This record gives sequence, structure tokens and C-alpha cells, in this order.
Amino acid sequence: MSSHSIEHESPAILAEVRPADVPRAALVEHHHDFHWITEKICGIVEGKTPTWWWWCFGVACFVASFTVAGLIYLVATGVGVWGHANPVNWAWDIVNFVFWIGIGHAGTLISAILCLLRQKWRTSINRPAEAMTIIAVICAAIFPVFHVGRIWFAVLPGFLFPFPNANGIWQNFRSPLEWDVFAVSTYGTVSVLFWYIGLLPDLGTLRDRFTSTGNILKARIYGFFAMGWRGSNRQWSNYEMAYLILAGVATPLVLSVHTVVSFDFAVALIPGWHTTIFPPYFVAGAIFSGFGMVLTLMLPLRAIYRLEDLITQYHIDCMCKIILATGTMVGYAYSMEFFIAWYGANPYEGFTFINRAFGHYAWAYWIMVSCNVITPQFFWFKAVRQNTTLVWILCIFVNVGMWFERFVIIVTSLARDFLPSSWGYYSPSIVEIFTFFGTFGLFSLLFLLFIRFLPIMPMSEIKSVIPAADPHGAHKH
Repeated sequence: MSSHSIEHESPAILAEVRPADVPRAALVEHHHDFHWITEKICGIVEGKTPTWWWWCFGVACFVASFTVAGLIYLVATGVGVWGHANPVNWAWDIVNFVFWIGIGHAGTLISAILCLLRQKWRTSINRPAEAMTIIAVICAAIFPVFHVGRIWFAVLPGFLFPFPNANGIWQNFRSPLEWDVFAVSTYGTVSVLFWYIGLLPDLGTLRDRFTSTGNILKARIYGFFAMGWRGSNRQWSNYEMAYLILAGVATPLVLSVHTVVSFDFAVALIPGWHTTIFPPYFVAGAIFSGFGMVLTLMLPLRAIYRLEDLITQYHIDCMCKIILATGTMVGYAYSMEFFIAWYGANPYEGFTFINRAFGHYAWAYWIMVSCNVITPQFFWFKAVRQNTTLVWILCIFVNVGMWFERFVIIVTSLARDFLPSSWGYYSPSIVEIFTFFGTFGLFSLLFLLFIRFLPIMPMSEIKSVIPAADPHGAHKH
């Protein structure tokens, strides 16, 4: 019997074997239209400043003053006010630098890599993630700049600029630390451009809305930053091309920046640092902590502004799965470090890792393992991923664990070097503690300004993923 006769005589057979349509998770729930999305997102900027925002802003300013006071005292007194001493010359400042750089990775990852991979679930979370990236890079840049000491020489001619001077001093541009300057500054510049270009259509929308309501001052301010955006076909074509090019440029930067930061340690001969596993290990850890911080920031915003229809359970589910995957990679890297130390038969390397787990800093090591290896495993369970409160708490533990990871890598390796005569125990000074915790205030301060004066989500990108944006959506069957 021919296939044609089967089709003609037995359509029921074909109906049974025809694959069923698998429903995709809705990226915007409850079938909202374009107008609702515009009103919802613009309403956050246009509305009256809520009371909770002023309270949070005041607390953030107060906490940020800790960093300002700590840095002023440092410049006036000297780097000796920090707890640095032989053998631990890198301590909380470099720990905090690597921590904040890691936090800043998720924004560019969500924006660039997921954009190139056509992952549409990024649309509701990429804007705050990009803002988080820029703010985290600002917080990170504070520490190495002040760590060098005598910061006023950085702005005086003849000390920093590479031209002949009367002092006969030339800069050591061969230092591995110079790699960080180029990598982080490039990363920060591209991240700002990426974020700003994505803002242009929304800034144009806010300009037009303020113009229609008669608020000329705000219309002119937003119009200035909108750079003449009118939404023409030519502008949209140029916008999409520029966005795609910057995504392609930013993608290798995501991998290169933290790789370069890990080289600061890998090029040294210190046991526990001198290893080739650091580049992928640091990148995985950065993505891990970055996504943890994205959820830490977005879940409260989701609840406060009633954004459950835009930041759906599917978005949270995807981010939890990425945290689970990268957390498992980090746990694998921890075990591989012990294996390499044993397999290499280097007594100094072996002692370093035994000391990490059972020595004076064992408390820090096991906090790190608990937060970074055990905590993400809860995301295997769907019930955990659907409980937003529990997800938020677990993400806080993730960020705490990643800070302790940087602490363990840097401090434990330096505190027990090759010579027992140079061994020591590092304790941070009160100035270090205040300076570090003040950066959370600075981070919160800048993020609060972002959510108050700029659209927290890209309206045009969200509109592109709803069914109404599909010209063939009504004809699907």
C-alpha cells in the first residue's frame, strides 16, 4: 500500500503519530499588550518617589560614608593603617577587588552571550544586570588604586605619564598588574557603551511622554541623553547592528577579564597560586556570583513593583539552573586543586591545601565550601526554585561564599609560605572593614539612583517577545 493511500484512507493514524506541540513558557504572562508594558515600566520613573526609596537612599548614603572616611584616613595616614604586613601583603583590598569584578560579570554575560545565542529570556533582566556590572566595576576599581599608596602621584606629571622626567623614574609597564588596568578599563568602557545604547529607545520614549505631559525640564534632560532618537527604520537598523557588534566585542571580554585577574596569582610561584586551573575556575566563579547578585537585586524589585508578569518564574528558574551549573563547576575545581596537589607530589603544594582545610583558616575554607558547593545543590529541586524567598536567601549565601573563596585563595597562600620563619596570621584592621562594607552602601546608592531615574527594563525588547509582536501569531494552528 502506497503512502498516499495510507494518508487518504487512515488520517487517524497520522494524527496519532504527529508530534504534539510543546508549549513554551511565556516570557510575559497574562497576555499583556504593548501599552501595558510601556505604562508599567515608565510608571516607575514617572511616579512619585516612594517612601521606602528615601529610607534606603539615606541608609545607603550613611553606609557609603564608611568607605569615604576610610579612604580619607588612608590617604592622610598611609597604607599601614590596613592590616597588611609580611607575609600577607595582599589582603582584603585585593580580595574585595576580585570579588566585585566577579559580581560585574553577569551583566555582560546576560546581555552579550545570551543575546548572541538568541536566548529571549534575558530581556526582562538584562538592563538591571548591566547596571549592576558598571556599578560593581566602580566599586572594584577603588581598591587597587588606593592599595598602591601615595595616590596623589597618579595625577602629578612626571610620575605616571610615560615621558622623560627629572626624577629619572620610568613606569614598570611590564608588571602583570598592568594587565588588570587594560582589561578592567576596556571591560568597563564596553559595558557602559552596551548599557547606554540599549537605553536609547527607552530614553526617547520617556522624552516623548514628559513632553506630552508638559514637563519640559525632564523632557529636555531625557531628550539630551536620547541623542535624537526618533524610532525610524534607519535608526532601528543602526541600533540593532551596533548592539550586535558590541555583543560580539563584549563576549570575549567576559572570559578575558577574570582570566587576566587570575593571571595575577597564576604567574607567581606561591603554593596555591601557581596553577593553570585558575582562569576557567575564576570565570566560572564570577558567573556564579554574578547571577547570585542579579537574583539578590531583582527578587525584591519584583515584589516591590509587582513585576511578576515581566520577571516570571521561568526567568528565575533559568538563573537558578545557571547558578547550579557554575556552582558545580566551582566545586569540581576545588576537588581538582587537591588532586593536582597530591598528584604533583610537591610537598609545599600539598601542605598548602591541607593547611587550607585543617589549619588556622579552616573556618574560612569550610564556609566557602558550604556556601559555594552545598548551597547551589538545593536548586536541583523544583520546589526550591519556585520559592522566591528561599532562592533569595540561597543567593545571599552564594555571594558570601564567593567572597570567602577570594579570601581563602589570597590569604591562606600568603600566610603559610615556603619559610616557616615568615609565617603569620592576618587580621583585618577596622579601617579595612569599614572601607569594604562601605562599598555595599556605594553599590546600593548607585543602584537606587538607577531604578529611580532610568527604565529598569528594556521596553522594546520585552515587547518583541510577546505574542502580539509576531505577525504570524494569529495564523498559527
